[in-house]
Amino acid sequence: MDEHVILVPLVVGILFIGLPWLIFHYVTQWKKSSSLSVEDENLLDALHDTARRLDDRLRSIERIIAADNPDFRPGRPVEREQNWNPDE
Repeated sequence: MDEHVILVPLVVGILFIGLPWLIFHYVTQWKKSSSLSVEDENLLDALHDTARRLDDRLRSIERIIAADNPDFRPGRPVEREQNWNPDE
């Protein structure tokens, strides 16, 4: 009987105070982290600029290759002969 006196308030406290506090704590943390920070926005801008420059470079390379090789089709792999062997 003595252990029930201690156990019941402990369980009630955990259920009605501890558990809601834990849930609300993580809900507020989730809401705070759901938006992008200034650092994240700057990183995304830098990545976008890098991707745009790489795309421009790739298009330039494709134009140069297309000028040298009339069979080249940009955006598609170059077709190789059926009997091509890399060990030769």
